[in-house]
Amino acid sequence: MMYRFSLLIFLLGFTQLTFGQKNPSIEKQYTKAIQKLVKNKKIQKVFDHIQEMDSITMERHIELTEIEAPPFKEEKRGLVYADYFRTLGLDSVWIDAVGNVLGLLKGYEGNRNVVLDAHLDTVFPEGTDVKVRIKNDTLYAPGIGDDTRALSMLLTIIESMKKTDIQPKDNVLFVGTVGEEGLGDLRGVKHLFRENGPQIDSWIAIDGGDIGRVNNKGLGSYRYRVTFKGPGGHSWGAFGLANPHHALGEAISNFVAAADVYTAEGPKTSYNVGVISGGTSINSIPFESIMEIDIRSIEPSRLDAMESLLQEAVNKARAHQNGIKRRGPDLMAVLDKIGNRPSGELADDLPLIQRSLAATTFFGEKPFLTRGSTDSNIPIAKGVPAITIGRGGKGGKAHSLDEWWLNDEGYKAIQLAMLILLSEAGMR
Repeated sequence: MMYRFSLLIFLLGFTQLTFGQKNPSIEKQYTKAIQKLVKNKKIQKVFDHIQEMDSITMERHIELTEIEAPPFKEEKRGLVYADYFRTLGLDSVWIDAVGNVLGLLKGYEGNRNVVLDAHLDTVFPEGTDVKVRIKNDTLYAPGIGDDTRALSMLLTIIESMKKTDIQPKDNVLFVGTVGEEGLGDLRGVKHLFRENGPQIDSWIAIDGGDIGRVNNKGLGSYRYRVTFKGPGGHSWGAFGLANPHHALGEAISNFVAAADVYTAEGPKTSYNVGVISGGTSINSIPFESIMEIDIRSIEPSRLDAMESLLQEAVNKARAHQNGIKRRGPDLMAVLDKIGNRPSGELADDLPLIQRSLAATTFFGEKPFLTRGSTDSNIPIAKGVPAITIGRGGKGGKAHSLDEWWLNDEGYKAIQLAMLILLSEAGMR
């Protein structure tokens, strides 16, 4: 049986981890607790069931991938996902006000609520061809990995728990969140952690990466849309009017010069002008010019500092272009913050993180702690125990039309997620 072989690897792997390799330390009490848990006959049975369900997991994976879930339009996939939750027998299922799909499995004590999360949305716009192509056992489709694989993993975990009569001690809330990607700005998980939202005691998200990833640090980001507005006109007949494109170009130059100096030192901070738009034709002075900017940092205060640099760059460019215009009204500039993902990090010795590290070594993998921008940013920033773990298998080209995923022992990531979940939520 796979679990007996893995137990041997687990014991050897832990010995290696305690002798100075570049891995986070794991306290012995958590290693012993995982050792005890994996000897439970129900765990052995559920692991076998997950492996036996491999083809069903793949069928659901493909089915869900082929349901579009563009930004802010996840409803169709969400309805199908909710139907799965009901069919698999969760105690209650609902879709909340922003579109998150939630399914509750009641614990036999039910004093705490542990979440297992995957996100419903992809980065691809409406109308994208999401038909799955299979070549040499590799699946190709936009969103095939990020994060549709994780959605199918949750379904397998639910069904396996039901079929093997595993009842958790704590309530388990299975969630398909909306708005994880891009300008979705984590709106799904922000709604869950709103004031007077559901009580969540622990959060486990499944997203990108291999087995071994335990993300306990949130990479914060601010996102902006800067818009310069003017009267517009003919390039010859209205020459001399203030030009929004000229102001935008100058603002970019101002910002990059200042940001380059600021980010050369101190905690890592990045900036990127990712989108530029506006104008109607080559011989027209545009009436509007727009850019969208992404700023990230591991240190929250540096995001605020970068915001100030951006505002100064925009104001300077607007003032200069208004100063050199020869006629007409002044340009206006509007800076909108369109994204705010908080930074934060949790201590390595928190029980959830320790349990995740110990569980990972059971599969012969060396766990590593990471920082990322995922659904877990919100609970991490609020001090709620939270991690994001990898979806396993092999994959690449995420966020591209050529995204691919290969089922290379993909069941192991599901077993790992199950082990982490039950070590956190408890079981009979």
